[in-house]
Amino acid sequence: MHDRPPDGGDALLHAYFERRANLVRFFAARTGSLAAAEDLAQDLYLKVAGREAEGEVQSPVAMLYRMATNLLLDRARGERRSAARDGAWREATGSAVGGEDLAQEPPADEAVASRQRLRQLVEAVGELPPQMQRAFRLHKLEGFSHAETARAMGVSVKAVEKHISGALKALTRRLAR
Repeated sequence: MHDRPPDGGDALLHAYFERRANLVRFFAARTGSLAAAEDLAQDLYLKVAGREAEGEVQSPVAMLYRMATNLLLDRARGERRSAARDGAWREATGSAVGGEDLAQEPPADEAVASRQRLRQLVEAVGELPPQMQRAFRLHKLEGFSHAETARAMGVSVKAVEKHISGALKALTRRLAR
């Protein structure tokens, strides 16, 4: 990662380093993803650092944001092309009809085995002690964080970790039979 400007007089590169955090926020606000924002900021750095000097840039900040906007537009175009290409592939291979994906059904024996395993898991979860069962359900099934689970249960995060660990061990033992 590049987080400090090099020595020298490139105003655009200096503007990039001075505003890198703002640029990441700019990208994140438009992509909804911090990881994508970091990737775009890195791509912007590569464009800025690799560009040929074409004279003095009058407004480096404006140019940076113009380059950033162009990167976003390029990314959106690429995503549209990718979606169109994937859709065409699904249509051509018969995995989609009229734009609707066909379900990729597993063989009947696999479906029966999966339903049986799910039934066993539900039974095993039902046999857990009440607090352990609640912690497991909140965290693993409803997607609560350890802290959120602790708040919902009125216990410490450490207690939640203990309950979840115990539940996983008990379920692993039960399902291994």
